[in-house]
Amino acid sequence: MRLRPGLLCVAVTLALLGCERKQASAPSPAAAPAAPASAQPATGPLIIGTVGALTGPEAHFGGESRNGAQLAVEEANAAGGVQGRQLVLRSYDSQSKPEEAANAMTRLVNQDGALFVVGENQSSLSLAMAPAAAKGQVPMISPSSTNPRVTSEGGPYVFRVCFTDTFQGQLLARYARETLKAERVAILVDQKSDYAVGLAKVFSTRFIALGGKVVAEEAYAKGDTDFRAQLTRVKAPRPEVLFIPGYYSDVGPMARQARELGMRVTLLGGDGWDSGDRLGQLGGTAVEGAMYSTHFAPDNPGGRVQDFIARYKARFGNVPDALGALGYDAARVGIDALRRSSGVGGPALREQIGRTRDFDGITGKITLGPGRDAVKPAIIVKLVKGQPVFAAEVSP
Repeated sequence: MRLRPGLLCVAVTLALLGCERKQASAPSPAAAPAAPASAQPATGPLIIGTVGALTGPEAHFGGESRNGAQLAVEEANAAGGVQGRQLVLRSYDSQSKPEEAANAMTRLVNQDGALFVVGENQSSLSLAMAPAAAKGQVPMISPSSTNPRVTSEGGPYVFRVCFTDTFQGQLLARYARETLKAERVAILVDQKSDYAVGLAKVFSTRFIALGGKVVAEEAYAKGDTDFRAQLTRVKAPRPEVLFIPGYYSDVGPMARQARELGMRVTLLGGDGWDSGDRLGQLGGTAVEGAMYSTHFAPDNPGGRVQDFIARYKARFGNVPDALGALGYDAARVGIDALRRSSGVGGPALREQIGRTRDFDGITGKITLGPGRDAVKPAIIVKLVKGQPVFAAEVSP
């Protein structure tokens, strides 16, 4: 999901039983050399890490994915662990800042001896963590960093269990043109977010190729609270759809202001909108009928999904959204590979993660391609009375 300097991708500050959580305060990656992952103790617990925003405007992302990883660890331990050894989860707060994410990864590699790390949700932060992962030979599996650069530039130790923005942008353009029958689209994009800029570019290129027209594109920056000037300009050419490839924390107030200005267009977005009922709370009736692409729909009638929701709710007290499901899948992919590598980390574990094929995840069957990206379907949901409701599934 999510490339935001300083973004998409990952939580309520919720203390987890059995999960030690510290805020990342380690020295920068350059301050201490990473110990090779092969230098692991032969006995004792196996350490797994998570890095995500646990405070700040995107705190929901990190909290949900951490909860999903925690549930996966607890279930693995209940089944006997790996090679008879129990798993321990260490979680750190990135604060949605690249430097904090990098520090957290360095701490997990150098001090905690993590075998693999789940995180980050936001693409900018995953890229900030990647050098420490490569130097320490510790695989990291992002739940929701969708920008293509995360794996193409992040190096051989970076994987993800989510689809990419290339796939997401194209499917949203096709959905707008073919399902919504839109001919005229306006775009409002966070100019400081690589996630938003990249997704907007893919969407725009594909929508035009399908015969549509982008009639206006306006920019804003994360932290802005007044979007009326931009909205007034995009309203003028009378678009039928307003595409906002940003985050739920911006979309809610933006939608309210759009409706106040008399805009009755369909609102469309990407997985950065996924936040359970939080977008509905922020946007109220202004987001009624809005649609976005994501990885998971809680009302999917499949038995696997409903069983996961029941277990997650029993453990954490709330229905998970896509971030909880993706965190669970990312941790389970890593644990499955750890079993196949006989509990050994480093290059052996990296190789086994890369061999993941048709893994039965909550967010769909996951196959990791040669670029370490997941090949899997996407979901379109529609907000109805503030709740995301399954609308369609789109395959690669």
